[in-house]
Amino acid sequence: MKNFNRYLETTLLQATMTSDQLDLLIKDAIEEQFVGVCVPPFWLKKVKRELKEEDIQLVTVIGFPLGYTDTATKVFETKEAIKQGADELDLVWSQTSYHSGMNWPKIEIAQIAKLCHEEERILKVIIETANLSESQIKEACLICQDAGADYVKTSTGFANRGASVEDILTMRATLSSHVGIKASGGIKTLEFAIQLIEAGADRIGTSSAKQLIEAWKMKYA
Repeated sequence: MKNFNRYLETTLLQATMTSDQLDLLIKDAIEEQFVGVCVPPFWLKKVKRELKEEDIQLVTVIGFPLGYTDTATKVFETKEAIKQGADELDLVWSQTSYHSGMNWPKIEIAQIAKLCHEEERILKVIIETANLSESQIKEACLICQDAGADYVKTSTGFANRGASVEDILTMRATLSSHVGIKASGGIKTLEFAIQLIEAGADRIGTSSAKQLIEAWKMKYA
């Protein structure tokens, strides 16, 4: 597998993360040329400053990690994140309205997709596959696709499990080819990351990106 580094979004979203950890994340991202760096909105300005003109996407999260903030708040978060330099926005969809049988997730995603696309930004929607059955994963994917999401993402990393190969196979079989898939949550080994990519993942969101690329170099470089 070539260009494994360009599948990896190196991620730091723990509540107690420190600026020292962030400095190391940025250093590794530049050194390894990962496709993206995913950080909390609080740190966007710093990371934007330090990435400069690197070909690395600045990614942040919206409505994270539970998705039940109201739409107006998510819209405000999105506008602020774009203003502060985010290239890609990972939105936690409204799990509570979906599980209540409401059409609101589609309406909300469509609003935020419009906002992102007007500013030429990428929208990924986190559906939290841990909380969905296989049929619900299919339904969630179609809602996201119809609402204009650029990617559907499996997990926040804060549920009882992260991505699985089965999730990715279901998502890829459901989504059109123009909608990407981001696998995230618990991706700690090279073998698992490659299995997810082979199943159809276009991006791997992981806090273990450095370890994964080192393992890949040992095996393939």
